[in-house]
Order: sequence, then structure tokens, then C-alpha cells
Amino acid sequence: MRHNKKFNHLSRTASHRSAMLANMASSLIKHKRIFTTTAKAKALRVYIEPLITKSKEDTTHSRRVVFSYLQDKYAVTELFGEVAQKVAERPGGYTRIIKTENRLGDNAAMCFIELVDYNENMLKDTKKKATKTRRSRSKKSTEATAPVEAPIAEETVVAEEAPAVETENKTEE
Repeated sequence: MRHNKKFNHLSRTASHRSAMLANMASSLIKHKRIFTTTAKAKALRVYIEPLITKSKEDTTHSRRVVFSYLQDKYAVTELFGEVAQKVAERPGGYTRIIKTENRLGDNAAMCFIELVDYNENMLKDTKKKATKTRRSRSKKSTEATAPVEAPIAEETVVAEEAPAVETENKTEE
């Protein structure tokens, strides 16, 4: 029975699965986005997110631990250099899975898996959404009071200008 054994074996032996996930993680770090099946992407997300968290602390020990998983020194250098700086303030959720159409040959569910901070299109959309204000009912109530306040402000300006004009006329006489 497989009680509490929840990870996907992906129809592979343990050594094949670990080698495949290490290669996919290295490719994801190097290229920032890869195209794969949804099942592999979900397994890769569980595999790589702890490694990215570990890369936030740049010590010899954490580099060696990450290297023991990836077995690729160029990917480790990239992870601890560029990627760790971009995700420094992010508390988690470093990857995004975007589902696409099924594969033609076997109808397998396909998707993109990418590092969140490297998709410029998604980052632009979130910034635009952050600056947009919500529409609410309170806007109508401020519009109704705005014309009432505007004439009062104009009257005070006119009242201030009127004595100034009179004093100029008096000085001319």
C-alpha cells in the first residue's frame, strides 16, 4: 500500500527520476523557462523551489548542498548569482506553470514552467494592475459635493481680490 507517499514517480526508477529532475532544474535555471508535460512540471516545482530558497543564503555549505542536487556548476553559479538576487525579497512561489494545449502524439497535457521574476510580460501587467484604482460608489458622492465646494472657493478668492482693487483705486485718487 502507498499510504502517505504522495509524490509522483513519473513511471521511472528513483535514479532515473532524480537525474531527470536535476537536468530539468538546470535547464530551468539556465533558460528561465522550459516546455514540458504538466506532471513533470509539478514534480519539478517541488524539486526546485527548496533549492532556490537555499540559494538566498550564499554560503559554501548551501552551494555544496545545491550542487549535490543539480550536479551542474554553471547552473549553481547562475542560481546563486543572478537568480538569488531577483528572488531575495520573495517569500516563496518562485515558479509559475502555464498550461498549453495537449501534445499531438499522445494527447499529454503540456505546459510552460518558468521563473516568476523573469517573465517581463507578466511583470508589466502586475505593475499596471497595482496602479489602477478601484471604482466605487464613493466617487459619485464626491462628485455631488465637488460643485458645491468649488463656488465657495471662488467667492473667497473674489472677496480677497475686491479689497485689493479698492485700495489700488484709493491710492490713485
